[in-house]
Amino acid sequence: MRSIMRMNLLVVVLGSLWPIQFAQAQSPLRFGLSFSPERSEAPLDGRMLLMISNNNDREPRFQINDGANTQLIFGIDVDGLAPGDEAMIDADVFGYPLESLAEIPPGEYWVQGLLHRYETFHRADGHVVKLPMDRGEGQHWNRAPGNIYSAPQKIYIDPASDKTISILLNQEIGAISPPTDTKYIKHVKIQSKLLTEFWGRPMHLGAVVLLPYGFDEHPEARYPLIVNHGHFPSTFGGFRETPPDPDLEPQYSARFRLEGYNRIQQAHAYEFYQEWTGPDFPRFVIIKVQHANPFYDDSYAVNSANLGPYGDAIMHELVPYVEEMFRCIGEGWARFTYGGSTGGWEALAVQVMYPDDFNGCFAACPDPIDFRAYTVVNIYQDKNAYYVDEQWKRTPRPGQRNHLGHVSSTLEQTNLRELVLGTHSRSGAQWDIWEAVYSPVGDDGYPKRIWDKRTGEIDHDVAEYWRENYDLRYIMQRDWTTLGPKLIGKIHIYCGTMDNYYLNNAVVLTEEFLESTTDPYYAGEVDYGHGAEHCWNGDQDRPNATSRLRYHQMYVDTILKRIEAAAPDGADLTSWRY
Repeated sequence: MRSIMRMNLLVVVLGSLWPIQFAQAQSPLRFGLSFSPERSEAPLDGRMLLMISNNNDREPRFQINDGANTQLIFGIDVDGLAPGDEAMIDADVFGYPLESLAEIPPGEYWVQGLLHRYETFHRADGHVVKLPMDRGEGQHWNRAPGNIYSAPQKIYIDPASDKTISILLNQEIGAISPPTDTKYIKHVKIQSKLLTEFWGRPMHLGAVVLLPYGFDEHPEARYPLIVNHGHFPSTFGGFRETPPDPDLEPQYSARFRLEGYNRIQQAHAYEFYQEWTGPDFPRFVIIKVQHANPFYDDSYAVNSANLGPYGDAIMHELVPYVEEMFRCIGEGWARFTYGGSTGGWEALAVQVMYPDDFNGCFAACPDPIDFRAYTVVNIYQDKNAYYVDEQWKRTPRPGQRNHLGHVSSTLEQTNLRELVLGTHSRSGAQWDIWEAVYSPVGDDGYPKRIWDKRTGEIDHDVAEYWRENYDLRYIMQRDWTTLGPKLIGKIHIYCGTMDNYYLNNAVVLTEEFLESTTDPYYAGEVDYGHGAEHCWNGDQDRPNATSRLRYHQMYVDTILKRIEAAAPDGADLTSWRY
């Protein structure tokens, strides 16, 4: 027993010091995926994906995730694939969570193919890149209009079998019907001059606008504007103008461990409508920005070498357009921003990068705002993102946890899933969009990797670029002499102490800086929800499951106080208070 234990330890030690490349299990099995001429007569570019599932609960394309029950996916890039020609996926093609077809146990499975289509962009920086343009779905490969796929087929798979299994992609995801306007909700869209010039093709920005009660009846009123940042909104969610549906079949929320959570959502959405149209609610205009792009469902609302000048396009093109159309005051003292998660980072980022244009930000559970805690990685000091830097053992870094700290995915697993979905930061998923927004452009025209996607080895030169341009805590600390006076009283940050993605770590580090500043003191707020998961927004009285449904009501009192304190002499403080 002792000698066996010593031998196992030696393997671990060698594995941590000198990674051993085990020979890939061989398998002659291959899948040939093609699309029919009815779907396209011209050759196509994109990412060809093969999904394999051991169940028929849903189509395999909807069963790929970071959870314990994820099914299998394999992917390859295709360039100029002609109709009828087969793209081959064999044992050498990288997959998730199994790396190779050779590892699949023989048996019957449900199999599906899908081509995530790319188009060619001739950017203003001289690079030519192929990327999946958003088509109204918010960058979701498995439901993007125009993508070609096959119906699921039940197939017996034996990796030892020397044959080609042909899969014909003969179905196409249909277009999405645009939402309709209502009395209170309007949808506007503009072509951005700045983004069109950068991408070399027409690019648009949109806004979903929530109008105040009495907008038409008070043409003399001019309103404060609140920008609610976050993931792609097709319309204004959480606002329901009719009572909840009494016949709605209750659905269980595994995330919040609540039965009938869909009914709770409808009840809160109607409650917001009642408050919004009630006699005591301040009259604001709220917008949700639509800025889906070739990399993700939103741009992170800042200028980026890879995505283009989204920050300036939103602030100098979209916001003025909305303010003029919907009679907003149009000055920084009457403009606020809030959001959660991605929207939380964006809210703080635009407040920091456009400090005079907002009078306050409310950043809930923000994406990492200090890259010394890029979730659980210090990109400046750590050598590897996937494993703790250790001499004698190999400890994986966690990627996702629940309120008890139970880990459901590691950083490596999440990143490898993204790698299968798309090379060159083209997965449309979380770690890739951070990379696309924050990184410099590589020689090939795509974002430089912050770390090797297969091994996790960090590129510290790229990390330095991130620090100087997008590490919000670092930027505030670096520029506090000039930036600090413009941010007094404007910063409000909230996070649960058991955030599922460890986002509270960066909030703690940022708070340490903010509370240590005295010249001037930031005079804002950082608060924590004890034991709360993602995405806690500062509500100490309600559980996270319901407080997250009340973002639009949460910060009203603070906003009103900020307006009263910051409004210049003679400012309009009455026309919108009817």
